[in-house]
Amino acid sequence: MKGLRWRYTRLPSQVEDALSGEEGEQEEEEEEEAAPAPAPAAEDPPEPQLTAASQVLGASEIRQLSFHLPPRVSGCLWSLVFCTSRDGFSLRSLYRQMEGRGGPALLVLRDQDGQTFGAFSSSAIRLSKGFYGTGETFLFSFSPQLKVFKWTGSNSFFVKGDLDSLMMGSGSGQFGLWLDGDLYHGGSYPCATFNNEVLARQEQFCIKDLEAWVLS
Repeated sequence: MKGLRWRYTRLPSQVEDALSGEEGEQEEEEEEEAAPAPAPAAEDPPEPQLTAASQVLGASEIRQLSFHLPPRVSGCLWSLVFCTSRDGFSLRSLYRQMEGRGGPALLVLRDQDGQTFGAFSSSAIRLSKGFYGTGETFLFSFSPQLKVFKWTGSNSFFVKGDLDSLMMGSGSGQFGLWLDGDLYHGGSYPCATFNNEVLARQEQFCIKDLEAWVLS
C-alpha cells in the first residue's frame, strides 16, 4: 500500500489579507478613474460676425442674444440693412431696405429713456395683409438684464406690417411691440402671443435709435 501524500495549503496571514484588500481597493479605484468622462456640455454658439458696428447693442448684449437665437441662424452673418442714423426715421424706408431679403431679422431699439429692447422675426420684415412668421419669433428687453419672451402657443399673431405701423405680438387688442410710420413713436403692452412684460419703461415711448439686421 502506497503511502499517503498530504497536500498542504498555506493560509495567508492577517497582514497579507489586509494588503491584498488594499490592493483590491486600489484596483477598484483605478478602474473608477479609468471610467469614461461624462459627455461635455453643449458648446456656446459661435460669436456673431457683424457687417457694421451696432450703435444700440454692445458686445456683451450681442453675445447674450445669440444664446436665444434659433440653431439654424447660429454663426450667421449679421447684416445691417437699416438704421435710423443712416436711413432716417421712416417705416417705408425700412420696408424698402428689407425687400429681397429672405433671412430672419433682428430689430433692436433704444428709446429716449435709454432702454434697449426689440424683437427677432423668423423672416424678413415686410408689408403684409395679415400676420406672418413662426414660433421662432420672440421679444426681448435689457432691463438691464436680458429678458426673452418666447411664443406661448396661444395664437399666431407674430408680425404684421402696414404703411402706418409695424406690430409684433397681439391679443385682446394689445400689441407686444408696435411702431408708427415715422419710426418715432411706439408702444409695448403685455400680449397673449409672448406673455411679455412691457419692454420699455413706459407703455408708450419715443425712439432714439433703431437698427434692423438680417441674419443669413
